[in-house]
Amino acid sequence: MAEFKIPHSEQDSRLDRAIRRRFPHIKQVQIEKSLRSGLMRLDGAKAKANSRCVAGQILTLPDWLSKATADDQEHTQKEVSPAKRAADKAYLEGLIIDETKNWMALNKPAGLAVQGGTSTGRHIDGLLQSAYSDGVRPKLVHRLDKDTSGVLLIAKNDQTARQLASDFQAHKLDKSYLALVLGQLPPLGDIKVPLSKSGPMGKEKMSPDYEEGQFAHTVFKTLNRSGGKMSLVALKPLTGRTHQLRVHMLTARTPILGDGKYAGAEAHPGPDFARQLHLHAQFLRMPDGRLIEAPLPQHLKAAITFLDMHADIPDAIPNFNEE
Repeated sequence: MAEFKIPHSEQDSRLDRAIRRRFPHIKQVQIEKSLRSGLMRLDGAKAKANSRCVAGQILTLPDWLSKATADDQEHTQKEVSPAKRAADKAYLEGLIIDETKNWMALNKPAGLAVQGGTSTGRHIDGLLQSAYSDGVRPKLVHRLDKDTSGVLLIAKNDQTARQLASDFQAHKLDKSYLALVLGQLPPLGDIKVPLSKSGPMGKEKMSPDYEEGQFAHTVFKTLNRSGGKMSLVALKPLTGRTHQLRVHMLTARTPILGDGKYAGAEAHPGPDFARQLHLHAQFLRMPDGRLIEAPLPQHLKAAITFLDMHADIPDAIPNFNEE
């Protein structure tokens, strides 16, 4: 049997996606069948394709499955055309908002997925594989929802990927989001509502689950209000659950503008606002104090200007302890 230790860079990734990145010759249908039958096991036990990885877990699989055949190797190592590599690299470079020799920070657009999945053809991970197919491929160290825009940190080498993943786990990186929500929140507050995932594959949703859900904690600060109907808020997730900010705002009865997945028609109050999620990862402070800021996307900027709240856009991570 072959063993594969789940690295820090795959913390909280779907198991099937982590397997595909490590063993690209194994097809999705093989992964799902092998997990169901127990050919593949996680820490010695059966696991589901959508299980979330924990760094340090051990995946075991048969030697014959872990090794690509000659045909598979030829397919997976097929060279990306120079034109596609150049185009994808130019696109990624256009998203860079800060960079060092060890990492780069992108301003991810809303609507672009970070990783592949069902019916997801274009995503950051795939662009990285294509753009850097002739050298060392940069690696994801954290994730943003497909519909969320803002700062996305990419490591340029394995050592930095491990260090940044560890820093995220230890909460050494400080994140702050900007959002427009429907309704009003207190000036300051926090939400501690455990979350769990349910629903068919490809249509999963997170929901409050006080019995078996994972602990989730968000703090917020209200920056301005518009006639009692909308609020501009800064949000800081102290845990990193899927869709955490979106569900926590919904539980507070202040859904995020444009979040039709969780709030339905209520999230789209009229033609004055784009039917996009108005949630942006605005700031990321590195362990050394370096502050990365992602400029606001046009749809969020337009909504804030329409509501005459543009003067309240923070220029640094707000103090969540003071009014």
